[in-house]
Amino acid sequence: MKVVIPVAGKGTRLLPLTNHVPKPLIRVAGRPVMDYVIDKLDGLDIEELIFITGHLKDQVESHVTKNYGLPSRFVEQVVQDGTAGAINLAKPYVDGPVLIIFVDTLFDADLTLVNRVDADGVMWVKEVEDYQRFGVVVTDDQGNMIRIVEKPSDPISKLANIGLYYVRDWKTLFDGIQDTLARPQNKGEWYLTDAFQYMIDRGCKIKTAEVGGWYDCGKLETVLETNRHLLENGRAMRPSVPDGVVIVDPVRIAQDVDLDECTIGPNVTIEEGAVVRGSVIKEAIIGRAARVQDSNLEQVLVGDRTEVVGRTGTRLIAAGAEIDDAP
Repeated sequence: MKVVIPVAGKGTRLLPLTNHVPKPLIRVAGRPVMDYVIDKLDGLDIEELIFITGHLKDQVESHVTKNYGLPSRFVEQVVQDGTAGAINLAKPYVDGPVLIIFVDTLFDADLTLVNRVDADGVMWVKEVEDYQRFGVVVTDDQGNMIRIVEKPSDPISKLANIGLYYVRDWKTLFDGIQDTLARPQNKGEWYLTDAFQYMIDRGCKIKTAEVGGWYDCGKLETVLETNRHLLENGRAMRPSVPDGVVIVDPVRIAQDVDLDECTIGPNVTIEEGAVVRGSVIKEAIIGRAARVQDSNLEQVLVGDRTEVVGRTGTRLIAAGAEIDDAP
């Protein structure tokens, strides 16, 4: 089985951080988001990973080549025309069942289900209350998909599409993508979900499978919520600290972090080589070799080698020489 992983997006809701690092490589609780997702492939017979790259593609290629140990191919999406356009770029290299994973979220799911399922495909979903924000899936009594609706105004379903799919009938999927690309764009994009609706309309059976957990990494608040979840579930690390430093668990603090007269936590990750002095930090991720001094910060992302000095604020993203209020 091949795995298609679209990673071309610019991550505009996490600027200025994503000017320096592609969104899939943003680290949460000390690891890139994409690493957690690739872990989920254990137990599957993977023939090749196909990455659809774009923004900061060299960083993605370097990370994959150095860390994953699986045959990998990189295809650049020059024009950002939507999810259907992204997956269509993999068509020349797909000749059998395919797993499609959008890696800006983490999920709790047993992907070995693909070895047992009796259907043309599987779409993983999660029940949510704020269904208006998502594409939602309507199912029959057996849990098979009937239709998918983007951001419905009426509560026709609370099963959100999380961007994780297995397709056994790949030929009909790509037929559906071609049909989608031949139609006018929807708000400037072509959506992969329209290709799944094409499959359903032609008699394909796509089962839904609900994930145990779904953790978004697409904007400041959700990145920090995911960081908190990971710290509370095995990723916390608390070194010995000098006098004058107060730690409020859970935190993940690298061993070589320089802390002086500060309060850290709760829900804070501080990475290797960082320096924090005379500051209070809550709900934050502080990158490698970053420096925070004389500041009071809450709900912040500070990129690698970034300095924040004499700043008080909430909901900030800092990277390089830029410090911006989060959207």
